[in-house]
Amino acid sequence: MAVSLRASRQGLEIVDRARKNRGWTKRAAAWYEAAVVGEAALKKFWQRRPIVQDNFVAICEAIGQKWEEIVDNSPLTKTNSRADFFAYDDAWVGREQLVGELKEKIQGSCRLLILVGIAGIGKTALAERLVVELQPDGDKFHQENFENEQQASDFASVATRWLENWGEPITQESRKDTNYLLNLLVKRLRENRYLVVIDSLELILEGNEEEGWNDFQDNEWAKFFETLLAAESCHSRMILTSQDLPEEIPARYKNFWDCTVLSGLTESERLELFEKTGLEVDADSPNTLYLERIGAAYEGHPLALRMISGEVCSHPFYGNVVAYWKKYGHEIEEVEKALEEAKTKGITASADDQWQLDRYTRELRRNVRHRMEKTFGRLKKDVLNAYRLLCEASVYRCAVPEDFWLSHLEDWDCDEDQQEAALEVLRNRYLVEEVVEDDQLLLRQHNLIRSVALEYLKQLD
Repeated sequence: MAVSLRASRQGLEIVDRARKNRGWTKRAAAWYEAAVVGEAALKKFWQRRPIVQDNFVAICEAIGQKWEEIVDNSPLTKTNSRADFFAYDDAWVGREQLVGELKEKIQGSCRLLILVGIAGIGKTALAERLVVELQPDGDKFHQENFENEQQASDFASVATRWLENWGEPITQESRKDTNYLLNLLVKRLRENRYLVVIDSLELILEGNEEEGWNDFQDNEWAKFFETLLAAESCHSRMILTSQDLPEEIPARYKNFWDCTVLSGLTESERLELFEKTGLEVDADSPNTLYLERIGAAYEGHPLALRMISGEVCSHPFYGNVVAYWKKYGHEIEEVEKALEEAKTKGITASADDQWQLDRYTRELRRNVRHRMEKTFGRLKKDVLNAYRLLCEASVYRCAVPEDFWLSHLEDWDCDEDQQEAALEVLRNRYLVEEVVEDDQLLLRQHNLIRSVALEYLKQLD
């Protein structure tokens, strides 16, 4: 096997000064061409991920540095490699205070932590970041992703997979006994230290007007979580990520579970993300102002910002933010103009805004747009009135009173109870944001949600 090396943090600081002296970006074509390596190798170099020794040496020599002074000689651990993680990597930024607070809860009485928020807001990355923080405690890590359509998601199938993976023999007869599997799994979790992450919990939820909007498709999941929370003690901890808050988590056990709503990155965190993914963000850089405007338009949405950063760093821009802005900046300006008109001229509503934050480049369409479409598709299928309300309310550029939103459902012959039920669904799925302005509770949509909803509004029949 070829030897792999990665840069130390101190080494990257040396390299960073050297490339600034040459006027190169972190992924300059001149750099990786001089090193005769691919752009991907240079990207991994900056992320402190292991790369083939020859490539590592070539990258260092191309910038005029001795590789022996740049290399990290500390042993790589499994935790450092992040090989088993879906979302968390060395480009992670910010959320230090939140991570500290959640870590303290999990190390305390919180057996079940639920991370909720819109698609792409960083729920999975945060869950995996918590695993990095908590694994030194000696917990055995296990991850389940319900986006994997190749695996059954009913409780019996998942419980069987987990138990067999943990060395518990399960007979063919036992596989059919859901109650036996439930009790055995809870016993295993109670008596051992497991740290379990379950991703995309919303995919095993369903709803109807009679029984509730966010109930489990398989009622055994509800029984499992209730049994786990009701137990006298439990050594294991579970972290769930979901776009919807499951309504069947019993409130009476609130001392043992917690729900955290995730929002976007702050202004400083956005710039840190851009820098970590290879862009120049020095105070005197012409890039910084444009990157700040991009980050503000997307309200710090991590997935969208990473997609944009990746496009700026690759062909044909190679880190030239100004050139990227000249090509696509009008999309951001469209958003800025609408928000400014709402603020200064009182033009708070317009169905004619041409927002395309989710789709003006191929990467945004393929990653961000795709996730948003799945969210809107589930909403339309599960709760049609809530879907209608989300689309209708996209006419508002800023936060407005709740009555403004609900009035749109009157055109669909919805009575007051139906209107309130539809709005409650949007709240439970975090597709509406509540803000207080001038001592008044108002509703608004995230800029990215509004960008998608405006297009769906045109298709609303």
